[in-house]
Amino acid sequence: MKQVVQNYKSGELALLDVEVPACKPGGVLVRTAYSLISTGTEMMKVSEASLSLVGKAKARPDQVAKVMQSVATNGLGATYRKAMNKLDSYTPLGYSLCGVVEEVGAGIDDVAVGDYVACAGNEHALHAELNWVPKNLYTKVPDGVDPRHAAFGTVGSIAMQGVRQGEPQIGDIALVIGLGLIGQLVVQLLVASGVRVVGVDPDPSRCALAEQLGALKCGDPGSGVVDTAVAEISSGHGVDQVYLAAGGSTNEPVELAAKLARDRGRVIDIGKCSLNLPWNAYYEKELDVRFSRSYGPGRYDPEYELEGRDYPIGQVRWTERRNLECVVDLMGSGRLDVEPLISHVSEFSDAVETYRKLNEGELKAVAVLFEYEKRAVAATEQVSAVTLPAPVTTRAVPKIDTLRVGFIGAGNYASSMLLPHLVEMEYLDLFEVVTTSALSGANAKRKFGFARASTDVDAMLEDDSIHAVFIVTRHSSHAELTRRALLAGKAVFVEKPLALSEKELEIVLGAIEESGNDRLQVGFNRRFAPLLNESMLHFGPRIGPASVRYLVNAGHLDANSWYNQADSEGSRFAGEGGHFIDTVSWLLGSDPVSVYATATPGHQDLQILLRYPDGSTASIAYTTSGSPAFPKETIDVTADGKVLKFDDFARASVFGRKKWASSRIPKGRDKGQAAELEAFVNALTTGVSMPVSVESLVSTTLATLAVNRSLETGMPVRINAKEGLG
Repeated sequence: MKQVVQNYKSGELALLDVEVPACKPGGVLVRTAYSLISTGTEMMKVSEASLSLVGKAKARPDQVAKVMQSVATNGLGATYRKAMNKLDSYTPLGYSLCGVVEEVGAGIDDVAVGDYVACAGNEHALHAELNWVPKNLYTKVPDGVDPRHAAFGTVGSIAMQGVRQGEPQIGDIALVIGLGLIGQLVVQLLVASGVRVVGVDPDPSRCALAEQLGALKCGDPGSGVVDTAVAEISSGHGVDQVYLAAGGSTNEPVELAAKLARDRGRVIDIGKCSLNLPWNAYYEKELDVRFSRSYGPGRYDPEYELEGRDYPIGQVRWTERRNLECVVDLMGSGRLDVEPLISHVSEFSDAVETYRKLNEGELKAVAVLFEYEKRAVAATEQVSAVTLPAPVTTRAVPKIDTLRVGFIGAGNYASSMLLPHLVEMEYLDLFEVVTTSALSGANAKRKFGFARASTDVDAMLEDDSIHAVFIVTRHSSHAELTRRALLAGKAVFVEKPLALSEKELEIVLGAIEESGNDRLQVGFNRRFAPLLNESMLHFGPRIGPASVRYLVNAGHLDANSWYNQADSEGSRFAGEGGHFIDTVSWLLGSDPVSVYATATPGHQDLQILLRYPDGSTASIAYTTSGSPAFPKETIDVTADGKVLKFDDFARASVFGRKKWASSRIPKGRDKGQAAELEAFVNALTTGVSMPVSVESLVSTTLATLAVNRSLETGMPVRINAKEGLG
């Protein structure tokens, strides 16, 4: 299928061939009829992409701050690779469309194949011929509503949420600053609510359009027309609400809002304009400043948007889906008319040229639609379940000359930390990449030379020509994908964690036992880090027990990170704690026999004590409340009159009869990914044993799971790789 994409590094726009997204449970596959270009938000993104790196930095100081923090935490080299990978990738465009349901996923019963739906979301309502849309991001289009109009559903919801934040009442007076697409919709929604509206925009044609749609008076902010109109309509009191639907860096909108609002009026920010509030003006009138977040409650909540968990209507009356429903209902009743807003309709095949004309000012428009090739969709019975083919049971190939690899997942970690190393390996063939998003697969195929990209995991696992599978997906899918790949006879490299529960671990071990295929490696890369290996050589062998202290300054997670989805993806420590336990076990040369854990309230900061067979102990302090300026990982190993001090994969020292120190100028923080991958590929191409035994992988996984068990019981938990947790 075709999809509009942009390379944020070069600014290149393209109509790319990508794989059709899979129709997953909890959503529908939609063939797009019309999609809407947001001439504000989208064109700002398109314009930013054409800037130089310096220009991009000036436009997004928030991202620059994140990059600088990453440099402090991960080093310049790793940060540069990650940033360049993100920049040099195709990103999708679009977030508002109307289309026809082509396939219905399991668990969906409110629409059928052939129904028209309005769809929302910058990951699910893209400028693409087909989109998979989860339940809470679509609504059925009422009979009689033109699909072209229903394509405005998302931007209509943005305007509606802004109006709801203003809490207008019949007879109120409102000022709308900025009469672009969102502003025009705000005007209509306010008029439909019985509000008297005055509009502000420097463009006379937009002022005329707003008056046509019901505004009493509109004008340029500097003309005096608006001031006079507000004074006359409000009898000199000022407006009840001001809706900021403008963009740009000027502070004039917020200054005008303070000037024309009444005492204790409301100012609602819907657009993205400068908000350097003049304190005296806002204080003297005690103005109520409010923000409107996108389409409404549920936005940015993965449980709502991706898992379909609705909010009770008694608690949250207007969610983003209910706003979307309301918008198309208003269209059906004739109280919201978007036809006058349509400046241009372009064939989807001309998308790149249309963006060029908009960006260069050749095409002046309030709203532009892409029209897609029509294709008949016959209604069919909904398939509620899929029967997977029986797994193929084979033994692992002992030696492989050229390793043909399949990749499941191609997110930022895979693209910046794994694939750049694999693509350099001579005896390795990157054959197929499978991703949920077709665009992610297309990006990986372009950048790393995969022979093909798809969204079909089943087909990859059934392909006997593929020797090894890399699983770099979200945590909750690791165990099941590993099980299936092992049963299909593939060697498996799976990112940590291997499993989120003992039950998941059992299904992986069951697959190994059933197939006889134990070619398994988990992405515990730190034991392969060159500086850590060099440090241990200088530390030398030990005779007596050792004491290890491992401080992990993990830092605060962004609230929207999927790592916070503990119910589905496991706790944060369950996801990454295996790294640190595996490193300690490698340092001590054995696997732990018991785990005890304690935590601060909310389990944000953890203290974990590990005991080993020879009497060695290790403490892992996993903290999220520390300073980001402090190193992320520091390790001290003490034994036999010697101390190893290891500082965040950048510097190391050994204190003993002779002191050794690494270079004072670190080459970068190499955490071992390259060496880890070389060891995995070498084992498969030469037929030698896997770099880490299955027993060690199981012990590390059990120890990681034992942390939560210990927190629940307040007791130490015994570890036995053959028996599980005691």
